[in-house]
Amino acid sequence: MRPEDKQHLVRAIDLARRARARGDHPFGSVLVDAKGRVLVEGENTQGTTGACTGHAESNLMGEATRRYRPEELVGSTLYASTEPCAMCAGAIFWGGVRRVVFALSSEELSQFLDPSAPTLRMSCRDVFARGSAPTEVVGPVALPEAREVHEGFWK
Repeated sequence: MRPEDKQHLVRAIDLARRARARGDHPFGSVLVDAKGRVLVEGENTQGTTGACTGHAESNLMGEATRRYRPEELVGSTLYASTEPCAMCAGAIFWGGVRRVVFALSSEELSQFLDPSAPTLRMSCRDVFARGSAPTEVVGPVALPEAREVHEGFWK
């Protein structure tokens, strides 16, 4: 981990908390460029928009690729409150982001979910491993607040 990673993860968790308070699923993400500048923040919007693709990372990558040219995203890092799902990992890959740092793992998240809920039980590492360019993945990073934001939400 880099020294600045924790502060950006804490911000992603704050965004997850904000999404939850609004009635959306508790997920947040932050995109930071190679110079440490925050480019875009993303929150889950599934509950308020009804869009099945309204995940925090998918929303963030859509905004990032509309606002920035691919060469401006080189060297950027995406920070996620929870491990990106397969769909979001694809968006991250296609958007050219080659470093991902997350707090709560998808395996840990599954402990909160109803076992009958539809999920894609796949690590983002598995998705990125199939890509034609390497993507560095750091996580899970043990932060109690990453678990806390999900407590009592899914049941």
